[in-house]
Amino acid sequence: MIKYVFPLFAALFVLAQCNRGTSAEQILARSKKHYQKECASCHGTEVATFVQKPWKYGNSRLDLIKSIKTGVPDVPQHSFAGRLNDNQILQLANYLLQNMTEQKESRIQNAAPKDNKFVSEGMTIRLDTVATDLENPWGMVFLPNNDLVFTERSGKLWRLGSDRKKTEIKGVPPTLVESQGGLLDVELHPDFPKNGIIYLSYSKFKETSDGKLSTTAVFRAKLEGDTLTYGRDIFVAEPYTKTRYHYGSRLEFDKKEYLFVSVGDRGMQDSFPQILSNYPGKIHRIKDDGSIPPDNPFLYQTGALPSMWSYGHRNPQGLALHPTTGELWETEHGPRGGDEVNLVQPGKNHGWPVASYGTHYDGRSFTDITGRKDIVPPLDYWVPSIGPCGLAFCTSDRYPAWKGDLLAGSLRFKYLDRCDIENNKLVKHEMLLPNIGRMRCIATDREGYLYIAVEEPGMIFRLLPE
Repeated sequence: MIKYVFPLFAALFVLAQCNRGTSAEQILARSKKHYQKECASCHGTEVATFVQKPWKYGNSRLDLIKSIKTGVPDVPQHSFAGRLNDNQILQLANYLLQNMTEQKESRIQNAAPKDNKFVSEGMTIRLDTVATDLENPWGMVFLPNNDLVFTERSGKLWRLGSDRKKTEIKGVPPTLVESQGGLLDVELHPDFPKNGIIYLSYSKFKETSDGKLSTTAVFRAKLEGDTLTYGRDIFVAEPYTKTRYHYGSRLEFDKKEYLFVSVGDRGMQDSFPQILSNYPGKIHRIKDDGSIPPDNPFLYQTGALPSMWSYGHRNPQGLALHPTTGELWETEHGPRGGDEVNLVQPGKNHGWPVASYGTHYDGRSFTDITGRKDIVPPLDYWVPSIGPCGLAFCTSDRYPAWKGDLLAGSLRFKYLDRCDIENNKLVKHEMLLPNIGRMRCIATDREGYLYIAVEEPGMIFRLLPE
């Protein structure tokens, strides 16, 4: 009964507000102000694009009020009961509902310009649509024959040939597909043409008396035709937890043919990132079979995991090896503000959560430290958060104006960020492909063309310079 009574109460409340001399326009303006102050830094400045997303915990007025007031299980510190009163929460819920109604008939499927072209500094780019109707494409890699292999977070692995027909690759490990969990990155062994070995990162789970627990794992197998054979896990980020977010995870081989694995803090910032005896909140470096390289920085440190390369990370969803120096670059999600670009230093502390440029999701500060002598500072950071996901250096002569630059995808604001790099310094940002979609991954094919994968709706594009 409350399901039906409450919307009536809400409507009467708004009417009462108007009758007391507060116009509907004034209420709308206040609600918009609440959204911009409390929500925009994480969900984007345009509420119209925010309300298009799937609503895991419901999008009725009652659902929205509950989510705003008490928070949601997947996002810590998301309760706004202490920052907004009941009237303000109701106004904000009504504002979201109004925008949902307005967007229902005009849902944006692809925000690319009608001529499918974008102008960058010194270049014009045309979008070539490679694949459509995908379910959250997450990682991409190109085989020696230039076939595209990509993951869907839903737990499927696909091969896309030159005819642009996709074929499912069987043999993927059982994967927990909940919240941010699922099938994540894909990478080839450096000697793939000879051994056919491929790697997947994914959310591994187990059933316990305490319920279903999960963590980040790396699976190694041989790709034979369209089947993965001899598959086994070579890395499991203990401990398993109940949380369903901050898995990371990107895979990247260095020039010694050792594999970097990024693991998020699993939403447990006080338990994992600064503790050297567990895996979350770290970047790890392992051999191609999961054993430990002899020059890892923590190999002989008592109480520290020998696989660790660096620690103090929140949720790293971008890894890229500098094509000249061989150094590892990384992007990671901050909380509310404070997304970072890092030049990862072996054996060093990158700060989370001791130092940060962000705040809790409800706006409360958790640290007043942005730097310290024993902490490696980020090369740059984003405030508000852009939700960086996917990272690649542009090495192709096909893009002369971008060559040598770092390319980072934005989930939150749906664009490609070109980071102009000079002497290991990030000197300038250029926003490319505005409103293209929530960008998950960036990759370069065997012919030097850049590809991007976006979700909502899931699509893969090739960037053709003109």
